Amino acid sequence: MSRQDKIVKTSIIGIVVNLILVGFKAFVGIATNSIAITLDAVNNLTDALSSIITILGAKLANKAPDKDHPYGYGRIEYFSSVIIAAIVLWAGITALMESWPKIFHPDVTSYTTVSLVIVAVAVVVKILLGQYVKRIGKDINSQALVASGSDALFDAILSLSTLVAAIISIFFHVSLEGILGVIIAVVIIKASIDMLKETLDSMIGARVDSELSRKIKESICEMPEVYGAYDLSLHNYGPEDMQGSVHVEIDDTLTALDIQKLTRRISAKIFKEFSIILTVGIYAHNDTYSNIRDDLYNIASKYPEVLEIHAFIVYEEENLITFDIIVDFDADRESVKQKILEEIKSLHPEFNYHMIDDYDVSD
Repeated sequence: MSRQDKIVKTSIIGIVVNLILVGFKAFVGIATNSIAITLDAVNNLTDALSSIITILGAKLANKAPDKDHPYGYGRIEYFSSVIIAAIVLWAGITALMESWPKIFHPDVTSYTTVSLVIVAVAVVVKILLGQYVKRIGKDINSQALVASGSDALFDAILSLSTLVAAIISIFFHVSLEGILGVIIAVVIIKASIDMLKETLDSMIGARVDSELSRKIKESICEMPEVYGAYDLSLHNYGPEDMQGSVHVEIDDTLTALDIQKLTRRISAKIFKEFSIILTVGIYAHNDTYSNIRDDLYNIASKYPEVLEIHAFIVYEEENLITFDIIVDFDADRESVKQKILEEIKSLHPEFNYHMIDDYDVSD
């Protein structure tokens, strides 16, 4: 089964289950005059609508690349996630507006054993549905499904709260419907904002996952010709389409043919293991001036703000040493770099130095 087929199948299951829950909860909410249960039914209806949008997004995102969109349509899935978040946000705001007056003017509710059993069953169903949808979403890297699964688990907790409020109302004759409705609304609003933030981060370009970055670099460094992998940069064109670039440090004695063979092997290896298209750049490695390189590394180690130094190379004819440095975003970057430059110059004044400012984008 393809990724798209799994998204469609999972979403259809979600639609059917949520529509059944909508019918039962709406009936119970109206019969018992419970705003909390009625709002819970409305929330299930928005869940069904979200699943429909997830299906449409998956279908459109699966379109083949064309002349106007050579990287394909994968990012459409992110737009569908934004729409889902907006729908959930609207549902939360509506619920808040309906519930707030009920705190001061509560309705009289009349629960029956059947209505309580229906709510209890809904809690169990929502837990099972949420776990199922979330697991499938993680397996196929579908942000929309993960969000839907998380939302279903939220619904289960909220339904459980409704059940508790009903029991309190029966035994203690205290109405918590308005307060519970406000709590439900606030939780829905927060969940929608979290969904929106996560999706917008993916669309804008968030930091590469550190675990993924580490695994890619480790995989590259398994090549015996590679001394290190640096400057990994990945660009997301959809949940299943990631491209990027990396620099590898290799001996400066390798020929152009050797380098071409090596970079092709690295690209093929990374695509096979991670389904990522990677362009490979080169840093030359030479041990002639390893003493200066070691001194530079020792100086940098005194500054915890320095995350990495790489691409060290000496150009003898130009009497020049260049290297890349990565300093933490939160540090006084210019001050730290200036101190390191002054120290290495004092140890080896016979050379000029060119420090290239690099950025921590993947670790």
